[in-house]
Amino acid sequence: MARYRGPVCRLCRREGMKLFLKGERCHTEKCAIERRNYVPGQHGKDRKIKKIVGYGLQLREKQKVRRIYGVLEAQFRNTFAKAVKMKGITGENLLATLERRLDSVIYRMGLGASRSQARQIVRHGHIQVNGRKVNIPSFIVKPGEEISVRESSKNHPTILSSRDATAHAPAPSWMDVDREALKGRIISTPRRDELVQIPINEQLIVELYSK
Repeated sequence: MARYRGPVCRLCRREGMKLFLKGERCHTEKCAIERRNYVPGQHGKDRKIKKIVGYGLQLREKQKVRRIYGVLEAQFRNTFAKAVKMKGITGENLLATLERRLDSVIYRMGLGASRSQARQIVRHGHIQVNGRKVNIPSFIVKPGEEISVRESSKNHPTILSSRDATAHAPAPSWMDVDREALKGRIISTPRRDELVQIPINEQLIVELYSK
């Protein structure tokens, strides 16, 4: 399955809530949800919203989480399979693992205005983990590992503008971030209450994949 390349605001409108896919724009009146809070499409404004139950509800929850983290179906399924094998609650393991993807970590550090932008920063080779370049967005960062911008990229305008634009947003408690030095360290595995603040019912995803 190819990665979605269309307008990301349509994804938020499809889910009926902000997924914060466009960085700071999502916090302004320009946000599509603020202006057109109905499903996309020619007749979206007049379409009656059907109540979703059962499988449909589970599927929508899975799609919502996939879109938040920008992962493909195969990647999501593989992450779920790993979460099942971990100790603890499967749904919480799933979300905690997605949060520790390198692209998500860069976003959480404030070095990318959105997860998609953070993904590009990683792919273009601007990031290192424990002093070694890593250009794989799906790389899972472990507690104790240090993430930093490579020396040759410390004046990169996209990274600096993202850092300045997100200066008001505190870093999560499960990481220690030095914004001036453009580096941070994962100090623990994120707990459920430290994860993404968008309403997610991960148990529905567990039920979907358990069929």
